[in-house]
Amino acid sequence: MTMSWSAYYLDGRTATRHAVTVHPTPSALHLLFADGKTAEWPYQLIRQTQGVYCGEPLRLEFGEDPAEALIFDEPAPLLHLNRLAPALTTHLHHPAHRKACMGWTIAAAFGLLVAVVGLYRWGIPGLAAAATPFVPVSWEERIGREAATHLAPPALQCRDPHRLRHLDSIVQQLTASQPPSPYRIHLVIVDSPLVNALAAPGGHILLFRGLLERTESPEQLAAVLAHELQHIYQRHTTRAILEQAAMGLLLSALIGNLSSGLGVGMEGAHTLAALHYSRVHEAEADRNGFRLLEAAHLDPAAMIALYRTLQQDEAQRDDDIAFLSSHPDMSRRVAALTALAAPPQMPVTRLLPGADWHDIRTLCRLHSADPSTAEGLQGP
Repeated sequence: MTMSWSAYYLDGRTATRHAVTVHPTPSALHLLFADGKTAEWPYQLIRQTQGVYCGEPLRLEFGEDPAEALIFDEPAPLLHLNRLAPALTTHLHHPAHRKACMGWTIAAAFGLLVAVVGLYRWGIPGLAAAATPFVPVSWEERIGREAATHLAPPALQCRDPHRLRHLDSIVQQLTASQPPSPYRIHLVIVDSPLVNALAAPGGHILLFRGLLERTESPEQLAAVLAHELQHIYQRHTTRAILEQAAMGLLLSALIGNLSSGLGVGMEGAHTLAALHYSRVHEAEADRNGFRLLEAAHLDPAAMIALYRTLQQDEAQRDDDIAFLSSHPDMSRRVAALTALAAPPQMPVTRLLPGADWHDIRTLCRLHSADPSTAEGLQGP
């Protein structure tokens, strides 16, 4: 039984398709037209211009100026031609190779995915870590100032000068125990129930009313400030912003819009609450903050006590515990700090002796009573 296929013939001069029956022979394709005419296409002179990819029709061309063409709805003829005349059809695509090509395509896609994941997991953090020391302090100060204004506009800042003076004295005692730093620390108290604190680049610390009111002593507040100071000194927030900017550029490169990626990345400077420190950075801020309390002759056990209080709050309520969402793994961190704890080598200093801490920590009370500040910050 002679094999044959139905195809469409194009003469290269017009767009009209002509039905044709194609018979393979050992040396050529034999074309039989509806009007009885025939033609021979030697295999060596046939070119394949379509039919390599799945779902694509098979197109074979013959001759020049104009080139004639045969169009098949399926690639089956190629398989039979490779069997019938393998030596004469090596220049034509073998359908069996499609599986291999598909395998290479899948492997390439998987390799790209691995590369992107590797860049996200190690490449971008590594580049950000290398670039962070070269970021000018003036740039950090500008970004931090903009972020602080965005998260804590003047209408939401608690400004009781008497009570603020006590809080600033705690900051001064902590910073005085450290080597000279290029950063001037600015403490801002935000009238918001969020139980949180944020370190913005350039020396800005935002302390939310909710967390201030959860502290039971000035030493516990010092623990919060010591932790946030380490984020500033170690430039963790600056590094996180660089990582987010780089990730924005990477994603935009994949989708082909670099300008929007840079904008998305730099938006992190205005939405610091969306930036999450790595476990390494949190552990570093805890560990160095703990040592900072010791260097300032303050009781570092206050940090452990505060963390345990916040951990208990987490078990009892679900709202406004933002500190736990942006400072995760509290139980593990409490355990790590407990392992660091040791009997003080010298007497500890008591902060604000004779002052009423429960009164000081309510410095936002008068501010909250002001009708102009009734619309509080709902969360960064």
